[in-house]
Amino acid sequence: MLIQGYFDLKFEALKDSFASLFESSQERGMALCVKVGGETVVDIWAGVADKDGEQAWHSDTILNLFSCTKTFTAVTALQLVGEGKLELDAPVARYWPEFAAAGKDKITLRHLLSHQAGLPAIRQLLPAEALYDWGQMTQALAAEQPWWALGEGHGYAPLTYGWLVGELLRRVEGRGPGESIVARTAKPLQLDFHVGLADSEFDRVAHISRGKGNVGDAAAQRLLKVMMSDAQALSTRAFTNPPSVMTSTNKPEWRRMQQPAANGHGNARSLAGFYAGLLDGSLLESELLNELTREHAQGEDKTLLTSTRFGLGCMLDQPGVANATYGMGPRAFGHPGAGGSIGFADPERDVAFGFVTNSLGPFVLMDPRAQKLARQLAACL
Repeated sequence: MLIQGYFDLKFEALKDSFASLFESSQERGMALCVKVGGETVVDIWAGVADKDGEQAWHSDTILNLFSCTKTFTAVTALQLVGEGKLELDAPVARYWPEFAAAGKDKITLRHLLSHQAGLPAIRQLLPAEALYDWGQMTQALAAEQPWWALGEGHGYAPLTYGWLVGELLRRVEGRGPGESIVARTAKPLQLDFHVGLADSEFDRVAHISRGKGNVGDAAAQRLLKVMMSDAQALSTRAFTNPPSVMTSTNKPEWRRMQQPAANGHGNARSLAGFYAGLLDGSLLESELLNELTREHAQGEDKTLLTSTRFGLGCMLDQPGVANATYGMGPRAFGHPGAGGSIGFADPERDVAFGFVTNSLGPFVLMDPRAQKLARQLAACL
């Protein structure tokens, strides 16, 4: 496999580790970018970007980053907190009065960002096209009753996070949530990152597909079992309501919409650049960065049915949990995206890491491919 791009010779073993991932015939295209102390030491890519395996992955290939988007959204909300336009501990209903319905009057932005609000899913089945109707989704969430009481645990909100936090951004800023996120995170750092992609960019978007035959780890199997057997379960509803969620990734209307939980588009370079911008103070004051990265929720996740640990819109490391460690230092923070893409920072080593793939793996939290690369990176340092 021809590996394109740049790597510092000190990280040749990491480049070799990246190349070795392509020994699996399932792999299609991937990219890796690593910054140490703000300097790019690795920026490599290989494989194919299109559905038919005819178009090479290029330097400017971008793809759907799924939940890697969530931390960009959280940072945008925290910037507004810093400006006094939002408050972490004010009721969401202060900014969005309809949200107070069904006993949600005490839920705060902090609860939303740390997955403690009890709103990971909508009970009433929605039509497929609701996915693309911002008003319909936010109205459904404003009417929804929490799945558990405040203070009784946490459950990851794979998609609803985007409408919940995004609606606050929209109400406070008076523009699409994706526009706020890009203006506040990507533009200042000149990142190739988009939430709501212009049609003119479609020709450089990698086609996403799922690997076959790999059933994943125990956590993945547990979640799949519930989703296959209980249509009413919180976990099932969270991932399949509206039913178009699982099949939308490569559709033009998905790329165009601004869904700040799951449809950011970018590349490994934009992920590493974003985390480098958090480490060097470009995006958040230190006090707000501390809020972002301190533990808010930890333990058995009501949605993912495995142990998760959250800051505000970022996932914190669990060094002793195989599927929940980034593979570097215990203070690492970031966010995986469905199927393998991941962005994170290790503040102890001043490392910012971005890995993207268009061959989705079946894992629930951290993908073993990214973990393998992170461990090799740690060895190089």
